[in-house]
Amino acid sequence: MDYDEIENLRTRHSAWRLLSSGNVALVLSFLGRVFVDANDSNIPARRLIDELDNELYALNNRLEDGDDEEPRFPRSAKQYLDDWASTDKGWLRRFYPPGSDEPHYDLTPAVEKALAWVDDLRARSFIGTESRLSTIFELLRQMVHGADGNPAARLADLERRRAVIDSEIAQLKAGDVVLADEVTQRDRYQQFARTARELLSDFRQVEANFRDLDRDLREQIALWEGSKGELLDDLFTNRRGITDSDQGRSFRAFYDLLLSSEKQAELTDLLARLHAIEVISDLDPRLARVHYDWIDASERTQGTVRRLSEQLRRFLDDQVWMENRRVFDLLRSIEVKAIEARDLQGTAAADAAVQMEVDGTSVSVVLPMERPLYKRVRTTGLAAAPVDEGVADLDRSLLFDQLHVDRDALLRVILDRLGARDAIRLDEVFATAPLEQGLAELIGYLSIDEDDLSLDFEEQERMRAHWMADVEGDYDRRDRDHEGRVERVADLPLVTISRVRNVES
Repeated sequence: MDYDEIENLRTRHSAWRLLSSGNVALVLSFLGRVFVDANDSNIPARRLIDELDNELYALNNRLEDGDDEEPRFPRSAKQYLDDWASTDKGWLRRFYPPGSDEPHYDLTPAVEKALAWVDDLRARSFIGTESRLSTIFELLRQMVHGADGNPAARLADLERRRAVIDSEIAQLKAGDVVLADEVTQRDRYQQFARTARELLSDFRQVEANFRDLDRDLREQIALWEGSKGELLDDLFTNRRGITDSDQGRSFRAFYDLLLSSEKQAELTDLLARLHAIEVISDLDPRLARVHYDWIDASERTQGTVRRLSEQLRRFLDDQVWMENRRVFDLLRSIEVKAIEARDLQGTAAADAAVQMEVDGTSVSVVLPMERPLYKRVRTTGLAAAPVDEGVADLDRSLLFDQLHVDRDALLRVILDRLGARDAIRLDEVFATAPLEQGLAELIGYLSIDEDDLSLDFEEQERMRAHWMADVEGDYDRRDRDHEGRVERVADLPLVTISRVRNVES
């Protein structure tokens, strides 16, 4: 594996993220006990929450140090399960089974991979190698002789194996029984236990692979834009591909072998006799019925395949119903047109009712020489007038010398002069607060818009507003004040500012 592949696994694989998380001990211990050790799946949310809640309570009581600090696992069981089933974690699969409104949880293959890796870290006092070497020899024999098309070579191998069996039979008839020693039995038992547990883990991975195929099939049906025939051809091709793939053929062969009554009876007898051997001290009682766990796991995998087939059948039923409805709509429209044509029989409108338009039967031919030649477009020159140089020394302060009227300040002046009264005349306001910004300030008073104030104009009475302004021109010196300003007067209708009283009915 190169650097990029390892880096991609480190950042994206759920098993790696689990091993690097802070709560890896809680996740592996709880999920391993509930799902893997019990060979359980599709657990309802209520039951899993109760079990995790008991686990968190026991751990928090055992790990507390007596201080008033926060517990080791402060969140609720539901919050932990939602986090473990989130997209960025992917340690649990949350789904709703058909006919149920309660979410269920199932373990993902990534957690089983992490559990297997952690289990391999345990220090083992005994590591057997002879059984694995014997398994390698047996597998090599099966592969080599199974691929050999020479009948003589295969016959020689069978005769050699028969000679070994005959020799063993002769020894037993002579009363010479050779028992396997304790080391050999322990070696083979470790190999058997490891293979049996890995087979259960492989079932969950196979089920996840079939579930991915089912999801891809549903997406393909939902997003399909072509014809139904093309979709059905593609669906049946994929269905055959699933069944005839290497994984599909291997699973089908295993399932047929496991469901054989003879094989089940043989497995039950062998496992019972195995757990009666006294020389093997570390027997796992769960492996006494491991073949039933295999059957349960294979049934779950078969259930996934059945759901895939049901999805295809429902799609076909929906398509047939839609096509039948379309045919009935077409037949009904033909009947309606026929009745309309019958009622128009013998009238001038009958010809117009049954006529149809046909595209022209002649082919429009355009010869190459009939096309116009390319004509060059005449270009028009643009006359650019010279740019006159402007004046550089301008007084830019005029751009910033702008007059601004603060309406909030004007509103505060009105409210201060109004006090507790219900109304006040605008000229009374000017008497105590003269206009300083001239006509702009006067317009600001007249444009005040408040919900609790109203401006009333009385045309019969008049009022005057006075202010001093800086003006240029020939004015008599006597008309100016000591600062050189001239008085301006505005004549306008009497303006009254009143409070608006909200009357509740």
